[in-house]
Amino acid sequence: MTSLAVTFALPSESAEFLRQLGNKSRVKKNGISIVRGTIGHRSIEVIHTGVGEDICKKRIEKFLENQQFDFLISAGFAGSLNHQLQVNDLVAAKNFSTADLKHASLSNVSIYAGNMLTVRALIDSSEERERIGRESGASAVDMETEFIARACADRSIPLLALRVITDTPSQPFPAPPSVLFDVQQQRTHLGALAKFFITHPGRIPGLVQFARRIARARKTLASALNAVVHGMEGDNGHRH
Repeated sequence: MTSLAVTFALPSESAEFLRQLGNKSRVKKNGISIVRGTIGHRSIEVIHTGVGEDICKKRIEKFLENQQFDFLISAGFAGSLNHQLQVNDLVAAKNFSTADLKHASLSNVSIYAGNMLTVRALIDSSEERERIGRESGASAVDMETEFIARACADRSIPLLALRVITDTPSQPFPAPPSVLFDVQQQRTHLGALAKFFITHPGRIPGLVQFARRIARARKTLASALNAVVHGMEGDNGHRH
């Protein structure tokens, strides 16, 4: 049975995919919480890396210690840096992915191949997004993939970096990133969130729309991951 790892930053990204796992169990390894399960004949381990460089590096190193996976998928949400990629689009990061996906039967899944940029902080303004996109040549942005890619490269684990777009220059976050998520403490402060929307009631419809986008993105990502896993049947994710 092929051993496959899937990483997400947060449970809010993985919930739909975890629902699809059979034979599900939760274990701790090296202090890291892991969800184990199966899809078809694939044995799968899922971890949450947390958001950003520091926590992601620590968790991915502990997770991969003394264990060799046949394939790893860095999954989750990402932001678009241009007007071509829209909310709910799927992006495979060609600059980080090392797995040969020709074997994957993705006929029902439309995936855009583009460069991904991993950054230290969430990007708020549309102008900043577009500037970073122009200067970097990247199409999408996240906060973890680069570090996951390095850890996989060190261990010769084939990697697919697959993300779904949840925010764009024209459909940005409904509140300042610092209000939505505290990277230092790895949580959303509900009091600060409530205070912001009480003092900015005009932004509440945007929050409702964002919540709907996130729910849809979770389903899109889970479906794509399921297709990738089933498409790997009979292949071990060989490199080019």
